[in-house]
Amino acid sequence: MASHLDLEEQEQLDQLKHFWKRYGNAITWLLIAVLGTFAAYNGWQLWQRKQGAEAAVMYDQLEAAAQAGDLPKLDRTLADMKDRYAGTTYAHQAALMAARIYYEKDKADSAKAALAWVVEKSADEGLQAIARLRLAGIALEAKAYDEALTQLAAKMPTAFAALADDRRGDVLLAQGKNAEAKVQYGKAHAAMDERAEYRQLLEVKLNALGVDVTPAAGAKK
Repeated sequence: MASHLDLEEQEQLDQLKHFWKRYGNAITWLLIAVLGTFAAYNGWQLWQRKQGAEAAVMYDQLEAAAQAGDLPKLDRTLADMKDRYAGTTYAHQAALMAARIYYEKDKADSAKAALAWVVEKSADEGLQAIARLRLAGIALEAKAYDEALTQLAAKMPTAFAALADDRRGDVLLAQGKNAEAKVQYGKAHAAMDERAEYRQLLEVKLNALGVDVTPAAGAKK
């Protein structure tokens, strides 16, 4: 009996050896790939958290430089964030803040560069929209009307569509295209929340172009 069992065990062992010889490497590499992917994912999460924490510290430094009007420090900090933390939201928000300071300090080219970087690098459609609206504003002030309209022609999230229409109206008005400006202001006014204070500014613009947006008597119950 013992001999019979030994023979069965030997046969099973031989089958196992044959199976492992044929498929062992494939199974091993599959396990390595799966475990490697899991380890990489965990490592990525840790790296992301580390990147975010470090970027947050630098964001605070940039904010302090902005408040102090320290442009050299602002330049250095933004450059470091763009170089080391380009994939973080902190870096994109920092670039928006820096652009505002540059613009206030009459450094339009630096402001445009910071905003263009946000458009290129950020995956957040809201931040991209803010950057494009500000770029359009800078272009409008420089009378670069085609450039402004190009920025506004980009797809905007719904929350920013009315602001884009309004800014497009500003550009058209500056070009003397009053009728087209009315259309854009009207679209912005219709899309804007009635409780939004900005809607009042749109009403002023429309009134200046001869459009009465006052609700008719009895229109509201």
